[in-house]
Amino acid sequence: MEKNLQALAQLYKNALLNDVLPFWENHSVDWQEGGYFTCLDRQGKVYDTDKFIWLQNRQVWTFSMLCNQLEKREDWLKIAKNGAKFLAQHGRDAQGNWYFALTRGGQPLVQPYNIFSDCFAAMAFSKYALVSGEEWAKDVAMQAYNNVLRRKDNPKGKYTKAYPGTRPMKALSVPMILANLTLEMEWLLPSETLEEVLAATVEEVMNDFLDQERGLMYENVAPDGSHIDSFDGRLINPGHGIEAMWFIMDIAQRKNDSKTINQAVDVVLNILNFAWDDEYGGLYYFMDAEGHPPQQLEWDQKLWWVHLESLVALAMGYRLTGRDACWQWYQKMHDYAWQHFADAEYGEWFGYLNRRGEVLLNLKGGKWKGCFHVPRALYLCWRQFEALS
Repeated sequence: MEKNLQALAQLYKNALLNDVLPFWENHSVDWQEGGYFTCLDRQGKVYDTDKFIWLQNRQVWTFSMLCNQLEKREDWLKIAKNGAKFLAQHGRDAQGNWYFALTRGGQPLVQPYNIFSDCFAAMAFSKYALVSGEEWAKDVAMQAYNNVLRRKDNPKGKYTKAYPGTRPMKALSVPMILANLTLEMEWLLPSETLEEVLAATVEEVMNDFLDQERGLMYENVAPDGSHIDSFDGRLINPGHGIEAMWFIMDIAQRKNDSKTINQAVDVVLNILNFAWDDEYGGLYYFMDAEGHPPQQLEWDQKLWWVHLESLVALAMGYRLTGRDACWQWYQKMHDYAWQHFADAEYGEWFGYLNRRGEVLLNLKGGKWKGCFHVPRALYLCWRQFEALS
């Protein structure tokens, strides 16, 4: 691949504005009941009408973010509002905790069993409040954010399956999402809260979850950051580790902290070297740090979001450091992702491939895949290459 950064910027821009967004605009908006359909087959036909709070909030965020960053288009704002109104009315229990899933009409299906619904609600309503000027949306965002801060040390609360005290463990997912969420909400938070939370999350991610010797990001560690010799304790989730590193880069560039930026890039490169499938290409979904069989039976699948987050991390790492290794890996990842996930016939990207890179599930959206990773990554890669060209 020639280093034509302008052409790359144009590729991502075109894919976002002329392919991926129209797919969701045309097929996912539930104008009758509110919110969005996310269970869409290859052509965009709805095959299930349940509404999953993560994905509902993520789609509000996506369209609000684009209104804020690109252009305040009435059609985009209307789509964001359609989700925000539905969620404000139906998304929470009486205590303000966000459910996991609802029926099409908004009745609760799955209890608020962890804080990630609250995380994505805070993200969504913060961006929606910023672009719409609706005061009530600010209140929803702050209430959700305060929920996250309150519950972060016990994210599943009464719904946790772990027996208390036997093998205490903390997960990378909590500080990494809190880091990104806090930066997203910068405009709403008092500056002391912002700086305090950002510093604490960066510290925890880069000290407790990063194995300094191996340069790998572990998914679960003991409360003091030490390793636990168990399935969960040995788990490497390459996509999470790489996504966390571009969150860290994003925070570090605010203070021109080149040391932390380069450290994050090192980790991305280490994970890629560890998790790349030399035989078939692409990144494994889950791995065991010691090479034992992982407990996740889907460990060798190739997932859309893992590769998209890698493209973002590599493009951002290259823009911030100019390191050749970022560019070499970017080319490799770009070729694999665009050849295997992008659907030239019906638009958008496939989500799930088998190890050989063949389409495993012929869908564009479901319980976990919605209007988020693909448009966010296309937007961010477009911006990285635009800044470089």
